[in-house]
This record gives sequence, structure tokens and C-alpha cells, in this order.
Amino acid sequence: MQEVKIKKFKKVLVANRGEIAIRVYRALNELGIQTVGIFSKEDKYSLFRTKTDEAYMLNPEKGPIDAYLDIRNIINIAKAKGVDAIHPGYGFLSENPAFVEACNQAGIAFIGPDVDVMYSMGDKISSKQMAIECNVPIIPGVDHAIRSLDEVMEVAERVGYPVMLKASNGGGGRGMRIVNSAEEMPKEFDEARNEAKKAFGDDKIFVEKYLRDPKHIEVQVLGDKYGNVVHLFDRDCSVQRRHQKVVEFAPAFTVSDAVREKIFADAVRLSKHVGYKNAGTLEFLVDADENYYFIEMNPRIQVEHTVTEEVTGIDIVQAQVLIEEGYPLDSPEIGIKSQDDIHANGYSIQLRVTTEDPANNFLPDTGKISVYRSPAGNGIRLDGGTAHTGAEITPFYDSLLVKIIAHDRTFEGVTRKAVRAIKETRIRGVKTNIPFLINVLQSDVWNAGKCTTTFIEKTPELFHIVLGKDRATKIAEFIGNKIVNESKGHKPEFDPIVP
Repeated sequence: MQEVKIKKFKKVLVANRGEIAIRVYRALNELGIQTVGIFSKEDKYSLFRTKTDEAYMLNPEKGPIDAYLDIRNIINIAKAKGVDAIHPGYGFLSENPAFVEACNQAGIAFIGPDVDVMYSMGDKISSKQMAIECNVPIIPGVDHAIRSLDEVMEVAERVGYPVMLKASNGGGGRGMRIVNSAEEMPKEFDEARNEAKKAFGDDKIFVEKYLRDPKHIEVQVLGDKYGNVVHLFDRDCSVQRRHQKVVEFAPAFTVSDAVREKIFADAVRLSKHVGYKNAGTLEFLVDADENYYFIEMNPRIQVEHTVTEEVTGIDIVQAQVLIEEGYPLDSPEIGIKSQDDIHANGYSIQLRVTTEDPANNFLPDTGKISVYRSPAGNGIRLDGGTAHTGAEITPFYDSLLVKIIAHDRTFEGVTRKAVRAIKETRIRGVKTNIPFLINVLQSDVWNAGKCTTTFIEKTPELFHIVLGKDRATKIAEFIGNKIVNESKGHKPEFDPIVP
């Protein structure tokens, strides 16, 4: 067995912002590690910068996004402040191999996978090639970058329309296009490449068969430096709009146990094959006949890691840090002696509360939060970094305000608990998706466990706000707004939930 070498961290820089920065600060503090934060000039008064032991402004000449992508500036801050390691969070530089190499050259530990694994699994094309080597099923299409219209047309004809164009280095639904016919292909091909170039600095795309109405299932894995890999069960992330997740839950009981076990085995085998270290997520699509296909690996912490933590009791962020310090999974510090040591207890749901207007194609809203009241109670967890009374919501960053996470013994119980919590939440001054989230959790499709990736677009009633006459009058009297006649297709000008 490889010799165990431990290097304890005293100070860690978190190269991120918002709720994930706060989440990592807390995990580090609980491990007795001092935290260093960074922030753009636009984030000078943001909540997250007040939650760290030290905070330093990034290059003020850089734009709000570019500031967090400035590798040289971040490394210089880390070196000047005596940082032992950097945690990248998610987004920004979290999947950038150049950032990992810069950390290595500076003698600073990167809390994540090694650079060679980042190259192989952070790229959707190369990760598919790794899956093929392991006999893990992938969606019919190509396993290489496509740069010409002629080639993409030929592949589309071979696998059959509709097809999906995807950015090789993409994520969050960007650089993705569904193409239904040969006539649509030229325009969509150009737009997919342009978006990929703008969002990720790389216009490589690939094409694969588009699966209609699949479930989106992902498996959380942890790997240490000594070749040990375990899975922390699965999550169902099928409730999406424009390929971006809205509600997630664990475990993924919506797929049969037999298929889930196969997916677990493939996820662990593929992770071991590439020598994966730290926390990672392997994503799969499962069709109506329960055929499953690997689509990508996210070599970082996921936004929805919370539901896995709730059902397993494992702090994934702390595990990331301990793994990078050199602790094996079966050490007392991490406490995972074997796969059989991990159990899924009950069910957990995560709701992403955003400043988006569902009635206006989920257009993000901006402004000042005049009122913010959060929910509480048994089995409710909040992960946030933006929402508080007086907060200025800018157009520069992700629209996520807070994540509400519920945990209970049964799926029915956790759904009721999540509904109760979201109804307690009060946010004024900006539009939010709260009424929409309530409708999702109260829909028949959700409660039957039958949501697929097209659930939102095929369920228009999710966008309806249904009010009883007495309740509508009470709301109108409280807020002082005139009730809008919804039968004419208008959206009420007030929050449908009475404080």
C-alpha cells in the first residue's frame, strides 16, 4: 500500500464567491483552518466577504466575471498571504487545468483532482473516450470534436434527428442546442460554437442523439490519494429548465434499484480507471426503458451536493480538504472504512431560490431586497450567500439567492416539509421563483416521482398562480395592490403568499 503522508493546512483561499464560498469557509473553520476570501469590486459589500477570516479585493480593473478568472492575480494573493491550499468551489476556475498547474507551480495544493484527470474528465469529449475504455455506455454520437458543418450533418443523419450539440468544455446548459432537422443545423451549429467560445474560451463541440424525456441521474463519488473510491449514492436532477437544474433530490428512487446498482458500479469503475481523487460527480441519462448512458463528469463540488450530505451524513467539503491533506478514506478523520459503511437515510430535496421571473421566461431580476425572512425548523437547512435585507442584486452573477434543503424519513414527508419551508420564505424587492417552486412540489407528476428533463416545458400549469377569492382579497388588502384578473392571462402584481 502507498505510504500515507499527511500535510495539515493552516490557511486556505477560496477562489469563489456567494453561497459556495460561505459553504467552504464554514467547512474549513470547523476543521480549524483559517480562511482567505477574494472579491471583485462589484462584490465589495456582498455578504460572503464578511464570512471569512481575511478578504482581499481582486484586480479592480477587471470586469465582474474576469476578476474571478484572473489566475495570476489569485495566485499572487495566495502566495502573499501564506496560503497552503486553494479550494475552487464550483464554476469560475473550478474545472480549469491551467489553474491547477498554476497552483502546482506555486507550491500551493489544489483541493480537487490532479491536473491530468482534470484534462481527461473536465472535457466532455475526452471523458466519453474514458467511458468507452471502461465499457460504460454513452449516447450514440461522436467521441471527438466536430468543427465542420459537413461532418455534423453526416453524424446527425447517421444517428437520426433530433440531436444535441454540446460544448466540449460546457456546463450549466450553455453551449447546448437541440436540432430537430437538417434545415435547422447550419444556424444552430454556428450559434453553439459561438456560445461555447464566448462562455468557455473554446469552440469545440460534439454531437449526440437527443433522448426524449429522460431522467437525469448523477452519482457522487469520493476518491483518496491511494486508489480508493466510493460512491455516496445518487441524485435525481431531472427538474430542469433550459438544461439548468431547478430542484434536486436524493436518493434517486425514481429509477429501479437494479439499474441504480449498475450505474453505481460504472461510476466507481470509471473513477478508478482515471485515477480520480477528491469529490466528483458522474452524470447519466436514463430513458423510458431504463437504458442508461454516461454523459459527463464534473470534477468538482456540485451545487446540489447538499442533498447527498443530508441523506448520508457525510460532509463532502470537509472530505475534499482531508483527502487533499493526505488522509485515506478509511482514516478516523474521514471515517469511511468501505462502501458498506455508507448508508442513505431518508430523503432530501434542494430548492434553488433565484431572482428569476418564471412568467417572463425566467428572466433574472435585479434591485434591492427590501424584506428577507428565511424559513427554519426541524430538517431544514439553508445554504445562501446573497439573500439578506438590503442586499443589492446585480446583473453580473448567477441569479441564485439561497438553497433551501429539506430532509425527512419519506419522500412524501420531505416534500411536505419543503413546501412548508418555501411558503415561510419572504423575499420582497425583487421577483423570485418561489411561487413556481411551490407549484412544482404540489404537482401530480412530482409526487408520483415521474419528472423527466422535459417536465417543466410540458407542464404549463406550473406557471399558473391559483388563488381562492378570500385569500386573493386578503393579499390585495395587505399589499395594497389591485388584483389582476388572471383569467385574462395576466400575472398578479403581488406575491401570492401572505406574510
